[in-house]
Amino acid sequence: MYASHYGIDFASISIILFFIFFTLLIIYLRREDRREGYPLEEDPSGRVRTAGGLLFTALPKTFRLAHGRGSLTVPNKNRDRRPIAARRASITPGSPLVPTGNPMADGVGPAAYAERAKVPDLTAHGDLKIVPMRVAKNFFVAKGDPDPRGMLVRGADGGIAGTVSDIWVDRAEWQIRYLEVALEGGAGQTVLLPMTMALIHKPLRHVLVDAITAAQFAGVPRLSNPDQVTFYEEERVVAYYGGGFLYATPSRSEPFL
Repeated sequence: MYASHYGIDFASISIILFFIFFTLLIIYLRREDRREGYPLEEDPSGRVRTAGGLLFTALPKTFRLAHGRGSLTVPNKNRDRRPIAARRASITPGSPLVPTGNPMADGVGPAAYAERAKVPDLTAHGDLKIVPMRVAKNFFVAKGDPDPRGMLVRGADGGIAGTVSDIWVDRAEWQIRYLEVALEGGAGQTVLLPMTMALIHKPLRHVLVDAITAAQFAGVPRLSNPDQVTFYEEERVVAYYGGGFLYATPSRSEPFL
């Protein structure tokens, strides 16, 4: 048996079309994933690389933001050039950063944060999404669950940082996002504590926080409005506590061996 020289080999055509489609898909994806964070910066020198040619840079696209917050066009060649108080451990590409200031506030390592929008998150109906329960009066702590309000807050060193004064809830997803802590001796000053970094000890009526020490609560980034939190403020608050797992005490940043 033999194949005709004049027939159509649909298997070969399918394979060719697949490779053409796959090549175009890769080019499309590589163009689209460069809308934010590009052009890249060389690690050793800090020199900004070129954005690339037509095959590697997507054409600008404008997104209309919800709730009348205008529009955003990307790529727009805007880069976050925020200075960081840190130096590289060596000239080797990929070498770690060594903090030269306060790493928990300067945005180094696990305390790094993004320059997010300085506006609060909203629900689908345009209401503030994350608010304290003094604002979301239809929320309550379920019967049988511990109510942390009034509990003492203890840091990683066992010291008393303050008292839980309120609970911040997510009105879209119906869960607790933050605890509001009135600082010990802070003359009414309050800070947010991410719920994911708090352990409520019901029998002893206190909240344990392993991320930072009691004294370091005074350095938690503050809110510009006591009844709402912006994307940027959330980023800063969470980054501060996250940085504490490495920088809160000198021993945490040292190797085990």
